Amino acid sequence: MKRFLLCTDLDRTLIPNGTQPESPSAMPLFRRLAACEEVTLAYVSGRHLALIEQAVTEYDLPQPDFAIADVGATIYRIGPSGWRQWDAWDPQVAPDWHDLAHDDLQRLLSVFPALRLQEPEKQNRHKLSFYVPLETDVPELLGAMEARLKQAGIRANLIWSVDEAAAVGLLDVLPASANKLHAIAFLMRQQGYCHENTVFAGDSGNDLDVLKSGIQAVLVANADAETRRLASGGTSCVYIARGGYLGMNGNYSAGILEGLAHYLPEADAWLRESNTIKDC
Repeated sequence: MKRFLLCTDLDRTLIPNGTQPESPSAMPLFRRLAACEEVTLAYVSGRHLALIEQAVTEYDLPQPDFAIADVGATIYRIGPSGWRQWDAWDPQVAPDWHDLAHDDLQRLLSVFPALRLQEPEKQNRHKLSFYVPLETDVPELLGAMEARLKQAGIRANLIWSVDEAAAVGLLDVLPASANKLHAIAFLMRQQGYCHENTVFAGDSGNDLDVLKSGIQAVLVANADAETRRLASGGTSCVYIARGGYLGMNGNYSAGILEGLAHYLPEADAWLRESNTIKDC
């Protein structure tokens, strides 16, 4: 089997924490594949480091070689000494923030009373995260923040979401170029991978920049209908898992394996053999 880079989202892609069922044989087969020396495994997630590590333990995920965290704001290299932030990524995104850091932006945005800083573990040098009351006029707030940032020469992504369980808004401020696609492209360049030996797997809207980029990509079968529609409309390089491969249903890790088999014939041959002999 030739070497390849597998980049996968976590929640509801590799992690079976959606409503659809998981194929029991899929994750054991995925773990065996990840253990092969030809495979470089990267997790690509909106989670911060502590939550990625928690997921690895809770769901018994294979240890990755790299982790792209915070929607692309940080990259970690994983080795015998543990998880270490890859400092080479910082210069790629720092110019967007006019070379300012987290604390500098926090002071700049302190004029907005609706913003309440999230916990320290949810922050990093190039990710500034706030809680926002749900009654806030979000479009007005985002518009005012964008104007203030632009005036300071800062290019930023403002990512709004809602924690329904906690009934609070979540607002992340990231460098404009800190996203999953740019981080994966950086990883590919640094590790010597090209489009032909890289595969990305995702399930939701925040994966669309990669799904529609031209990188070989797979959308797992449990993805929602809107993401399926948007992903299939942009490029021929998106494979939507259907199920049936090796008797699996195409959800979560089963869909990732199905997509790998679609793009990489040698991986397909390895998976079929390993599924029979249970050995790498």
